[in-house]
Amino acid sequence: MISDRKAEENDLETIYEALKKYADSDAYPFHMPGHKRKIGWILDPFHVDITEIDGFDNLHCAEGMILEAQKKAARLYQADESFYLVNGSTAGILSAISSCVKKNGKILMARNSHKSAYHAVSLRNLDVVYLYPEVISKYGMNGGYDAEEIRRILESDDKIEAVFLTSPTYDGVVSDIRKIAQIVHQFQIPLIVDEAHGAHFGMAEGFPQSAVKNGADLVIQSLHKTLPSLTQTAILHRNGTIVDRDRLMKYLQIYQTSSPSYIFMAAMDECVTQMIKNGEELFQNFREKITNFREDTKNLKMIHIPSEELKGKNGVFDFDSSKLILSVRECEKSGKWLMEKLREEFHLELEMASGDYALAMTSVCDEEEGFLRLSDALHRIDRKLCEEERKRKPEKKEERILFSLQKMKSALRIGQMEEEELERLGWKECLGRISGEYAYLYPPGIPLLVPGEIVTEGLINQISYYRERQFRIQGLSDCSGNTLLVCSKRI
Repeated sequence: MISDRKAEENDLETIYEALKKYADSDAYPFHMPGHKRKIGWILDPFHVDITEIDGFDNLHCAEGMILEAQKKAARLYQADESFYLVNGSTAGILSAISSCVKKNGKILMARNSHKSAYHAVSLRNLDVVYLYPEVISKYGMNGGYDAEEIRRILESDDKIEAVFLTSPTYDGVVSDIRKIAQIVHQFQIPLIVDEAHGAHFGMAEGFPQSAVKNGADLVIQSLHKTLPSLTQTAILHRNGTIVDRDRLMKYLQIYQTSSPSYIFMAAMDECVTQMIKNGEELFQNFREKITNFREDTKNLKMIHIPSEELKGKNGVFDFDSSKLILSVRECEKSGKWLMEKLREEFHLELEMASGDYALAMTSVCDEEEGFLRLSDALHRIDRKLCEEERKRKPEKKEERILFSLQKMKSALRIGQMEEEELERLGWKECLGRISGEYAYLYPPGIPLLVPGEIVTEGLINQISYYRERQFRIQGLSDCSGNTLLVCSKRI
């Protein structure tokens, strides 16, 4: 029996073996991390993997080389202070919200926030006022935030202690952070910006300015998403005096490991150093590649790749052109279909798929070969889609349910749900009941449903729409996605 189990285990592919196979294949990575497996500053991680020994400083009480590295990052981003995050942007978001909002306090938070922001709300038992982004219905994606709506909310509720926004979104949509920061500061409260997807902002012309330079008090960036750094490396920037520095430091120690990886810190330091030394040249070349790609694909008939035309509408102040949104909405295909097509037939691995589009993430480390392969693949797919469209009989178009967030009503705080008795029901039986868990697509990790919210018919239809198209709904304790935990007591 034991020998059979050992033989079976020996046949299983290890994680390392799977990674090596993928790395050795011809699959091109239009996904994170930003180094695209092309840059290797650390050749043998085991050779340099250490702990806090004499002469190597301490992340949690930085006085030497780590402090100097963080100061270097602050100079690059023009922040008052910058802090390395070895637990990803998640640790930065948890620390930022916890330091700015008292326990049982109140926060104004974008409803399309990453799940880590909701976890902070739960841990602190916060009362939340949600700000919904505008909707770009043409592409089935979220837009930006209305600054004047933020003003109206703050004028009507003096208990709000902080504002938390996501800019850019996963899709590259940037809100008018400068204007929003000016409004928020009129109420003497901090603005926290999840800029995880914007670590490259402000590096060169042609890309949006960072929230760091536009007045935000705390800005969290994932270096690994769009810059050449290792997965899980991120940075938190602090500006101004509104945020209590001691509280921030306290929570950074709580939410970060006591054994920070020196390999991660070295990767961040090297990334920042390279941006200082070679960033202008790297980004100029990168911009040219993006421009050429968009020019090569501008005449596609059935696949649309939006960019500049998004600006000035739906709350979109600016747009990150390095995010390639491959929309198939017009030909009634799904983003998942396109993503699988590119993977299976052309060996191009994208970052994510939503209902009506797939997303290709690019960085300064992308090579010309990758852009040419993607352009060629899209042209081939587009021609086939045109042929299908000519042959297709006129029929009523399928109603599309956007990824745009349903406007939900909260009956209980997220933190309160931990104490509630729950029961498991099929989705159709959940109408009008209080959800006991999250439901979200990952990526992007934005909850469609949050604990404490009342399940609506629109939400049930949206979940059903995604499940029918084989999108995996995550966050549910039922991995099949057939049921939901709801509060046993009724409203």
